[in-house]
Amino acid sequence: MCGRYTLLAEEAEILREYGIERPIDGYEPRYNIAPGQKVLAVIHDGTQKRAGYMKWGLVPSWAKDPKIGYKMINARSETAHEKPSYKRLMSQKRCLIVADSFYEWQKTESGKQAVRIQPENRSLFAFAGLWDQWGGEEESLYTCTILTQDANEFMAPIHNRMPVILPKGKQDQWIEPVKWSPSDAKGFVEQLTMDDLRAYEVSDYVNSAKNEGPDCITPLT
Repeated sequence: MCGRYTLLAEEAEILREYGIERPIDGYEPRYNIAPGQKVLAVIHDGTQKRAGYMKWGLVPSWAKDPKIGYKMINARSETAHEKPSYKRLMSQKRCLIVADSFYEWQKTESGKQAVRIQPENRSLFAFAGLWDQWGGEEESLYTCTILTQDANEFMAPIHNRMPVILPKGKQDQWIEPVKWSPSDAKGFVEQLTMDDLRAYEVSDYVNSAKNEGPDCITPLT
């Protein structure tokens, strides 16, 4: 799964990397982004790419209660094309969720150890995400979820699942304003080549979603 991550880049770097023309309203770097909080997402509106904040935890447009979002922070890429909550979104509501590292908790003999994971060769990347709009025009809630997949060889000793990280050359294709079949979207994810990753242990300071700041990413000595 993916339950916590960071985004420490400067706004100018994000705008440049993703070809965004307008400033990001309310942007601030974050060391400990958690479910239920706002996350930076990029979509294509048919004319241009736009970056803005959504709430992490998908609330489908047809949901009766927005609290369902707390159960839908991740979607399994292997089955999302079949699920009522995600099938339509795989077809036409795909987004980039911008990050520069993520955390996972590795089981050890002494308990769970927090680990920070990053791509080897780039400082900024995007998770493959899905988004939806809940409510009416006067009170709209924009929410998203992160697609996950089975862990690769690097991640397997840390956790059995991992987020889908889009290769740099595939990011625009994921959000292009074209309606795919849900099965085609699944196939797109399946053929992705994963970045090489690196990881290091961090302190249990990051365990609490209330904690924020450089102590979250300081390597254990």
